[in-house]
Amino acid sequence: MCGIAGFYSKKEGLAQKEVVLNRMLTRIRYRGPDEAGIYLSQPFAMGNVRLSIIDLSSGQQPLCTKDGTKWIAYNGEVFNYPELRQRLEKLGHSFKTNCDTEVVLHMFEEFGADCLNELNGQFAFAIWDEKAQSLFLARDRFGIRPLYYTQVDNAVIFASEVKCILEYPGVERGLNFDALKQAFTFWAPRTPNTVFKGIKELSPGHYLIFKNKQISVQQYWRHHFSKAKFSGTINEASEELYTLLKDSVRMRLRADVQVAAYLSGGIDSSVTTSLVKEIEPSVLNTFSIGFEDHNYDETNFQKQVADYLKTNHHSNTCTNADIADFLPQAIYHTENPILRTSPIPMMLLAGLVNKHQIKVVLTGEGADEMLGGYNIFKEAIIRQFWAKYPDSKFRPLLLKKLYPYIPQLADASPSMLRMFFGYQLNQTDSPVYSHLLRWRNGNQLINFLNKETQLMLNGTDPIADYIESIEEQVSQYSSIEKAQHIETNLFMSGYLLSSQGDRMAMANSVEGRYPFLDHRVAEFCSTLPDDYKIKGLNEKILLKVMMKDKLPSEVLKRPKQAYRAPVANAIVNNNLLLDEYLNSSSINKEGLFDHRKVETLINKLRKSGSSSEQENMALMAVLSTQILSKTFISDYRELSDSDLIKSVVRNSSIIVR
Repeated sequence: MCGIAGFYSKKEGLAQKEVVLNRMLTRIRYRGPDEAGIYLSQPFAMGNVRLSIIDLSSGQQPLCTKDGTKWIAYNGEVFNYPELRQRLEKLGHSFKTNCDTEVVLHMFEEFGADCLNELNGQFAFAIWDEKAQSLFLARDRFGIRPLYYTQVDNAVIFASEVKCILEYPGVERGLNFDALKQAFTFWAPRTPNTVFKGIKELSPGHYLIFKNKQISVQQYWRHHFSKAKFSGTINEASEELYTLLKDSVRMRLRADVQVAAYLSGGIDSSVTTSLVKEIEPSVLNTFSIGFEDHNYDETNFQKQVADYLKTNHHSNTCTNADIADFLPQAIYHTENPILRTSPIPMMLLAGLVNKHQIKVVLTGEGADEMLGGYNIFKEAIIRQFWAKYPDSKFRPLLLKKLYPYIPQLADASPSMLRMFFGYQLNQTDSPVYSHLLRWRNGNQLINFLNKETQLMLNGTDPIADYIESIEEQVSQYSSIEKAQHIETNLFMSGYLLSSQGDRMAMANSVEGRYPFLDHRVAEFCSTLPDDYKIKGLNEKILLKVMMKDKLPSEVLKRPKQAYRAPVANAIVNNNLLLDEYLNSSSINKEGLFDHRKVETLINKLRKSGSSSEQENMALMAVLSTQILSKTFISDYRELSDSDLIKSVVRNSSIIVR
């Protein structure tokens, strides 16, 4: 697990290239605190900061092929590298290390871009072909690991994080307002957009080739739902899923360091932990986060699973003060506005893992997307049922069953439910019907922008644009599959695996691994009939059948509780945070929001002592965008010479052309 950065440019000499590259790598030192290395040539420079997990002694990067013509800088893991290595050795390849990085390089040497179809893992890497003078960038199927790029004049710059690219001379620091509009609507910009002007994100399942001053981007994998459905019984499906998941976990336990697991108290992380214990019955460290606010806390379920599986369990409590105190740091790592505070407890959890000197954790992300676990799927089912009789007083009451942990909804009258959930109730033919309500709430956040900023938006409707982009692709999908498609292709990579996943873990030099996102598991789940995923209002049926008698029945039968963290209660009374980012002077300095509307919102939240979901989102949208703008644009802190890391520059890593 690492961070990478590099650029193609003819204007700098080797000495200047090294200076620039060191500045880029310094920005992401936390991604690879164990060592650093660079490759310099004319006109290319590339570097890596390394978190040593596989082949601790000889896996330094960048690595080159035997003839010295191809060089790789690599972030992530390819879990089937031993099998691929055996295959390559039969084809005549020889290796000087035992790491997966070298296997990826040889796979590219043998198969070119087609090698990506053979890699089972989570990765982002760059390969420079000195002979062909071409650059190849690639990202894993689900976008678990990040990769960004931009062009400045005739230079191409890439890196694991945006903050590296901002270190390259001539890169403009500014916001992309159309992407900001998308982030408010969808919770994340649609790739390849980012909220930074001129900087793009390589989309999941894509690769990029730069040659002869031209960039081309190609897709090599796309998640989709199969027309040919699994025809066996649900018990047969559970056996197949169990076999695939167990092998996925087995592969993700490959490491030369200790591997732990997150344990949230829900079924997904419990399944992952149970499979780890089955494969390796030795002592397993598990980690969880609790909350001082009991409305968000799942500590009892976490302890119950830990005791049942006999893990060496560690937990920490996230306070409301923690939410406010660590928010600026979290935004520095997300490099995106966020509409919830959920990333912050995940950052604290990864910090707890790091404190125990553990580098790798297995987590349950992906199960909800693959197996129909989110309440938004069931919400769409209820709304469709309600839409058949829109005047019914009783059908909207079913929505209360989904959100017993949200007091405002649990106590809501039918008229209140109708007002909140009745938005475009009859638009059941819309390919995004399941998400119309959520996106309406997000889209309204644009109203907090000042008039000048709103004029800079191009007037396009992000929802209409998205519908146009997916309409044909999802036309044959069921309503549940359409909702799954949105969660998997838009929300999961853009927000869940980024702001709550890679960024919060790697901020603490911890690598997350996701067994449910093995592409074999995902492709099998795409063949499942809907009623193997959701039956009535019971989610993840197949997973519950699979784990019967393998986990406590209380965990399998408990209602779905979405992972959330406090928002307004943690923020509106933190004067230090609000004074720095949301006073009228600060708002006017950044020039994005209407300070009067923001002041009205804060006063309302302070006075009422409670907040709606939309008010929480508005507060976080404004505050996180203010922090983002101040951190990366208006008050961007330059690196000093004392900040810079000293790269491990081996003689063999320097080629002068």
